Amino acid sequence: MSEDAPEEAFDARAFLATLAQRPGVYRMLDARGVIIYVGKARDLKKRVATYFQGRAADGKTMVLKNAIARCEVTVTRTETEALLLENELIKQHRPRFNILLRDDKSYPYIHLSTQSEFPRLSFYRGARRSEGHYFGPYPSAGAVRETLNQLQKLFRIRQCDDSFFANRTRPCLQYQIQRCTAPCVGLISRQDYARDVADAQAFLEGRSSRLSEQLAARMEAAAERLDFEAAAQFRDQLARIKRIEERQFVSGADAGDIDVLGVAQQGGSACVAVLYIRAGRLLGSRSFFPRGTDEASEAEILEAFIGQYYMNREVPASIVAGLPLGDVDMLEAALAQRAGHRVEIRQRVRSERARWLEMARTNAAQALEAQLTSNASMREQREDLAAALGLEEPPARLECFDVSHLGGTQTVASCVVFGPEGPVRAEYRRFNIEGVVQGDDYAALAQAVRRRYMRLKQGEAPLPDILFIDGGRGQLGAVMHVLGEMQLDGLTVVGVAKGHARKAGRERLFLAGRQEALILPPNSRALHLVQQIRDEAHRFALTGQRARRSRSAGTSSLESISGLGPKRRRELLKAFGGLQGVVRAGVEDLVKVQGISRNLAQRVYDHFHSDSA
Repeated sequence: MSEDAPEEAFDARAFLATLAQRPGVYRMLDARGVIIYVGKARDLKKRVATYFQGRAADGKTMVLKNAIARCEVTVTRTETEALLLENELIKQHRPRFNILLRDDKSYPYIHLSTQSEFPRLSFYRGARRSEGHYFGPYPSAGAVRETLNQLQKLFRIRQCDDSFFANRTRPCLQYQIQRCTAPCVGLISRQDYARDVADAQAFLEGRSSRLSEQLAARMEAAAERLDFEAAAQFRDQLARIKRIEERQFVSGADAGDIDVLGVAQQGGSACVAVLYIRAGRLLGSRSFFPRGTDEASEAEILEAFIGQYYMNREVPASIVAGLPLGDVDMLEAALAQRAGHRVEIRQRVRSERARWLEMARTNAAQALEAQLTSNASMREQREDLAAALGLEEPPARLECFDVSHLGGTQTVASCVVFGPEGPVRAEYRRFNIEGVVQGDDYAALAQAVRRRYMRLKQGEAPLPDILFIDGGRGQLGAVMHVLGEMQLDGLTVVGVAKGHARKAGRERLFLAGRQEALILPPNSRALHLVQQIRDEAHRFALTGQRARRSRSAGTSSLESISGLGPKRRRELLKAFGGLQGVVRAGVEDLVKVQGISRNLAQRVYDHFHSDSA
């Protein structure tokens, strides 16, 4: 007998006799009183009876039947109410026999403020209570940052916060790299800035074709006025818009807001991929891995996914499922009730939507393959790290900075990158630090971070989900100051300070905006991941510093000697086996080397042995 089996068999016949032929929700409980399954029904009597009539259709249903000790029902007025209640109960109790979607995070938006004379574009996540326009939702924070980066290049709308904007007396770095028109110091008129804001809004709303026509007309008008500088600016904007359209397929203006769902199954696991199309533009995709799908059909998986996923978030006007769903009318009615507008679930599609559906299914298959072959422990580490830091989702990209120097000289900073499967060594970077006070780690870190993220803002690589700094509150403050100057929002920054006696397992984590340090248990999987990336950054910085020191020791001292060119330096190093041999050699020994005259030999000797050397 299964350990979940009740002590007394459940009397299904007696229970069915009490049921009415009404819509509602039924809950199945085990012997401990734990809800193990929640379902909805148009007709409770007819639906629940299917579990106890004849032989179970599959192994999962048989195990469920054997575990039932009690059933409870809630009668509702309509099928829509039953669907809404079912999803609330699934979310609350997480029954182990239901198909479960693990996704309780809020999605990010782009926010255009309207309360300011010079509106701002910014990253936004949370309840949409602030005044202004919201564009999205986007599938990830990275997609928002990429779009904001494109908007800065296209329209040069400010992204700095209001306090930074209000206290400027001269243009910031964003103006110098042509990412802002500096409205803070009056370098653009209110009318011209309002025009740029309107252009950015048109782009975000999917009116790219009309915007391109307007830019072309402005370009021609500027050329007729012989204002070739303005004409060139409009020409560049047009070219950038076309390049963006080539990367993101753009449909007609009537495409509206659409989510396209693709599903894939393999080895008892399933993946649902969602393509987010807003105003005809593909904003990106996201993959979900529901649990309890081992014996469910693709249609059943999609039906459960739609019910759970859209009940607590914004619902687009159209959802492309591409499969015949059993309760599509009920789903549409429930979603429309929640969304406040008509919702259409498309089960059959043609033409352009069919191509989108195929793309979603391909994404689902590839994501599922990657999920099945990826390192499970790495996923668990990232999930634990997200929970420890209070993040909405496990981070996909991590970066860590460290600084190494020799007595304050020859300073080298490192940046290492970890992706979903571990270190991404091709994206590691080192920075030779110049122009800072010797031993000033704060300034060295600030310089490295500025150089690194200046390149990232220009599109060299995506920004990280978490930025780690090897250091405490002081290093964290220096880095946050630089990020503020660069107007990089949405980054989680963590300072990793060594604990008492610099012993591993006693690290303290400092987060921006949090007063107290976070101390994780020594056996924490999240801490092990932090230690791994911190140690890798330290190793990479140290090897870079040693290489720089070796290069300096091997060449710089000889390079400063007048008359000793590259060929003669090579001959000296070859003859004496390195710089230390040259230092120990006398004048007579040096003269024996080809190309070294007595006068030059004396200069070499004096360089290493005079009091001023």
